[in-house]
Amino acid sequence: MNLTKSETQTISRIDTYKLAGAGAIVVLALAAFYLFSAHSLLVRVLGLLAAGAGAVVIALQTAPGAEILEFLQGSRAEVRKVVWPTRAETTQTTLIVIVMVVVMGLLLWLLDVLLLWLVRLITG
Repeated sequence: MNLTKSETQTISRIDTYKLAGAGAIVVLALAAFYLFSAHSLLVRVLGLLAAGAGAVVIALQTAPGAEILEFLQGSRAEVRKVVWPTRAETTQTTLIVIVMVVVMGLLLWLLDVLLLWLVRLITG
């Protein structure tokens, strides 16, 4: 089995430092969020969100981050190609599912009653 370069690609040292830095920013932001619990919740949450956004921006500057961004863009393009059902189709499908659940419930209830009757008949 021959591995191509992309299959054996490792994260470069700079990317490792960037990812570690992004992780450190998140950890420090969480620590600050709880250390400054006497301050306004709004300010703490905004600081946490800003630090999280900064960490994401730094993480997206790495090779794995670029791959994730490319995957998300491809996924978005594929979702745009999906033909979504109309409201009428969705309503019809939902009603069919509900009817089938009720019918199967009744059949299983009848089977349960029949088996109970047979057990009582056998056991006396």
